[in-house]
Amino acid sequence: MIPRSLLWRLSLGVVLAVTLLWGGTALVTFATLQNEVAEVFDSALQETAQRILPLAVLDILDREEEGMTRSVAALNNYDDFFAYVVRDAKGTTLLRSRGAEKVNFPPYQSPGFITTDTHRIYYDAAMQESLTIAIAEPLAHRRKVSLETISSLVSPLGVLVPFTLLVVWALVHFSVRKVHVLRAAIEKRGSGDLAPLEVQGVPVELDPVVDAVNRLLERLRRALEAERSFTANSAHELRTPVAAALAQTQRLISETGDKAARARARQIELSLQRLSRLSEKLMQLAKAEGGRLRAEHATDIRQVLRMVVDEIHMTAEGAERLKLRMPDTAVMSEIDLDAFAILVRNLVENALKHGSSEGPVTVELSEDGRLVVTNAGTTVPQDDLERLSRPFERGKTGADGAGLGLAIAQAIASGAGGRLELHSPVPGEKGGFQAIFQLNSDA
Repeated sequence: MIPRSLLWRLSLGVVLAVTLLWGGTALVTFATLQNEVAEVFDSALQETAQRILPLAVLDILDREEEGMTRSVAALNNYDDFFAYVVRDAKGTTLLRSRGAEKVNFPPYQSPGFITTDTHRIYYDAAMQESLTIAIAEPLAHRRKVSLETISSLVSPLGVLVPFTLLVVWALVHFSVRKVHVLRAAIEKRGSGDLAPLEVQGVPVELDPVVDAVNRLLERLRRALEAERSFTANSAHELRTPVAAALAQTQRLISETGDKAARARARQIELSLQRLSRLSEKLMQLAKAEGGRLRAEHATDIRQVLRMVVDEIHMTAEGAERLKLRMPDTAVMSEIDLDAFAILVRNLVENALKHGSSEGPVTVELSEDGRLVVTNAGTTVPQDDLERLSRPFERGKTGADGAGLGLAIAQAIASGAGGRLELHSPVPGEKGGFQAIFQLNSDA
């Protein structure tokens, strides 16, 4: 299986190339060396025969008895790689070395080399071919030398391959360290951070990648800014005419004496109030999706939570059911305070609006920055629960709303590097709804 890591691909590729190159060189060297070794051995056979033959002739001529075979004893206990026999013209063996077996020496035909199944043999003659010598070397000896040669060429691979892999891996790892820096620079980006990448010292091969990513980030930033600007500007521009129309409608209600006209005017008033709330929610959503929801320094968020809850107590219907719990010690966070206030308001208003009118709504902040908003009520089906954090998605409820509260909270959680979890029923209860915002998404 081919590894997906570029580091290991380069390392294994270089090691494989070195191994193949070494192996190919070893085979070529072995083939060349084998021919050279064969020539050396053949030359040794020929020289040995030419040295032994004159001595054998003298020995045979000095004998008193003709036709007698004499065997030459070895001077040491070492293996004799060469064996020879000296014969007369009739093929009678007159002299032979230790270990010279008759079956290994075919009859003399002419001077020169022959190869049998087991030996390489050199023939020579003297005294007008009345005396001949045959000297043989076992082919097994030549094969042994060849195996030792190829072994000496290949055996260094056992050390070379792991050593080369280690060295190449270290060099490649050092060379691609900027790739890891670039990857880390991309990975640590938050969902709302579309600033250009600034990675110093990247290899020239990566410059096109960095440029392409920066161009993509710039196009994405412009597209998102255009979308957010349109949403925010549209909502902002709606506020003034909606407020004017609402004021005129309320004046009409107070001045008219026609009950039918007054009823229609009240319907217009309700519609304009819903439109005003929708424009406010759209501006909050634009801010939530705008990114940069983290401050430069951590701040105690308890004061913001207390201020928002107190404001809801004074303005929201059913706020007497609202209960707040938070620690006595500071809860520090780098989340933007305005964004945190918007998130709290939307979660609490959602709980008051869609929860049971008789059950309490609890807001609890823990020391580790965990915000939990819980309300009583019927269980929300799992399918509905999964889509509630999408814009303009609503559950099965008769309460008024645009379906943006949880979507705004989800956008703020993602932009601030946090996490929003929705549960229904409340863990350990038979019903209810619970929203959990964790400031630190790794917690």
